[in-house]
Amino acid sequence: MKAADKIAIERYKKKLALARSSGSAVSLFETEDEKKARINRAKKDVRFCVEYYFPHYATSECADFHVEFANMVKRNPTFKGFAEWGRAQAKSVWNDIIIPFWLWINDEPMYLVLIGNNSNRAGQLLEDIRAEFEANTRIIADFGEQHNPGSWEDGFFITKGGFIGQALGTGQSVRGLRVGSRRPTHIVPDDIEIKDTIKNPKRQLEIVRWIEGDLIPTMDGTHRRFIQANNRAYPVMIQTVLQERHPKWKVHHVKAYDPVTYKPTWHQKYPDNYFKDIEAEIGTLAALAEFNNEPHIEGTIFKEEMIQWGKRPRIDHFKIIIGHWDVAFAGSATSDYNAVKVWGLHTTNFWQIDCFVKRSKMIAPIVWMCGFQQNLPNNVIVHWRFEAQFWNDEIQRTIAEVEDSFGIKLNIIKVNIPKVKKYDRMLTMHPYYQNNRIYYDEKMKAHNDTKVGISQLMGLEPGYRTNDDSPDADEQCITELSKYIYSARNNRAPKTGKYKRKTRF
Repeated sequence: MKAADKIAIERYKKKLALARSSGSAVSLFETEDEKKARINRAKKDVRFCVEYYFPHYATSECADFHVEFANMVKRNPTFKGFAEWGRAQAKSVWNDIIIPFWLWINDEPMYLVLIGNNSNRAGQLLEDIRAEFEANTRIIADFGEQHNPGSWEDGFFITKGGFIGQALGTGQSVRGLRVGSRRPTHIVPDDIEIKDTIKNPKRQLEIVRWIEGDLIPTMDGTHRRFIQANNRAYPVMIQTVLQERHPKWKVHHVKAYDPVTYKPTWHQKYPDNYFKDIEAEIGTLAALAEFNNEPHIEGTIFKEEMIQWGKRPRIDHFKIIIGHWDVAFAGSATSDYNAVKVWGLHTTNFWQIDCFVKRSKMIAPIVWMCGFQQNLPNNVIVHWRFEAQFWNDEIQRTIAEVEDSFGIKLNIIKVNIPKVKKYDRMLTMHPYYQNNRIYYDEKMKAHNDTKVGISQLMGLEPGYRTNDDSPDADEQCITELSKYIYSARNNRAPKTGKYKRKTRF
């Protein structure tokens, strides 16, 4: 026996053991009416279905979004969409096991096709639900023996109750994908995006066309569901291409945590500070991409190679320092960022000194500014500014309250931003980046807010839909600082001396 086969057998044995751990079968004294009542409850209530038949998976209470999505899928027999849930939100368990099983106990025809990035991976995914039908004592007690020796193999099985499961690799031929007269009813591509496809847009498009032209058309009955389960960790993925081409398909987008409060979406499972600790371990950008479906943007105008890191001049050696606050009122998972950028002018170069870039309540950036100013040498002044809003009174009241608590004055002024398109304004920074005039303090390379700010800068391109609060504040600082370069040039004394005419020969 090959080593790979031994590994596969051992892996499946472990899955069988997990399925058997569902708990003991029901009492021998249970009546048929009690059994029917339990099954009927499970048909209607997916939360109860999970807790009773899959307690080995339900180590925490189901999240509300799990139940919402399952009911959404159940209501629509031709559902097309995406379980775009952040990492560690049980995408595979729900879409590969729980939802197909729940639809089956609701007497729906179920021919499940699980798509993996290759056929081996797809087979491994299918093993999970096959093991449940073979060894889960509660399923067997309520629905009868399901193990069907004549149709029970790696990558394909048919239960005695008529549930068909089949594994398929991405791009694999789908000709003959049927069992007798039955064709697929429920297709789930699960985590089919890999590093090779991320780097290859042509390959992504090939898979999209395979899904549209080959895979989905294998379904021809009344039940034709397609659910792609994947977090959105990259700007362009197979799922984003499909979403753009099919705007009516449902995108069930779930972030793992609130980036302001860090409260987990699946609060029944994760403690309040879990994702705050994750951010501290792997960094904000990586955490937002993997867990919150907010991918890091690779720049097409402002590029990675334009970011210059260097040893920052002493804080009291700058000609002038500007701090600009791009104000956001509500701190929520979908709100704008509060961005405070502090830039200094040294000779003719612009240096980012420090920054605050967070989705937060309005008070947090003011506290940050006061703390920053409090730690400055006495001979250094920051010229603080904030963008005028229609709710200026509330801003100024909050500033005054924080200033009083710190016992300092920011002397922050309200400024009106020119009525020029924001995108055009921000692009005025591009020549400075190209000409190596903009620097970042090398000590800030690991600074989360700096990384978030640079990520927003790189997201600027025609038709962008990413947050731009940080580069907007950058532009305001740099534009103001640039005035001090040009004013110095204009006030420069003219050269004097007699003009000596050349002698002609």
